[in-house]
Amino acid sequence: MAEVFFYHLTSQPLKFVLPQLVAKGLERKLRMAVETGVHENIPKISEMLWSADDVAFLPHGLAEDDNAAHQPVLLSATPENHNQATVRFFVDGALPLSMEGLTRAVIMFDGADEQAVEQARAQWKRHKADGHDISYWKQDESGKWQNQAK
Repeated sequence: MAEVFFYHLTSQPLKFVLPQLVAKGLERKLRMAVETGVHENIPKISEMLWSADDVAFLPHGLAEDDNAAHQPVLLSATPENHNQATVRFFVDGALPLSMEGLTRAVIMFDGADEQAVEQARAQWKRHKADGHDISYWKQDESGKWQNQAK
């Protein structure tokens, strides 16, 4: 079973949180993918990883590139696992269709978007019922991530 982390974005937007999490994964030498629910957002996500102020360069590639299999971080709008990622971030409404090959799925959603919150609740119930290890992360007033529920 995979771990499923829900990141409820309230005080910081995706452009600050995603690069920090990807940087931590790269430090641990994890193979990762970022799946967006909006194909047109791939350039924006790439820019987030290129220009993150508080982290080092975050190497990444695109799923449609010829060398996708060799990338430590891959950006995609489809569920294919071209780089054999074990950690997958789901953003912009993307949802896991399968946990095959994953040790961790990270579902990131905007707390100001009621539809995204409802979608996350439904995903929580589904993955909990499937027996995955679930955790819910939210930032406190100081910006530190706290695990609110398991």
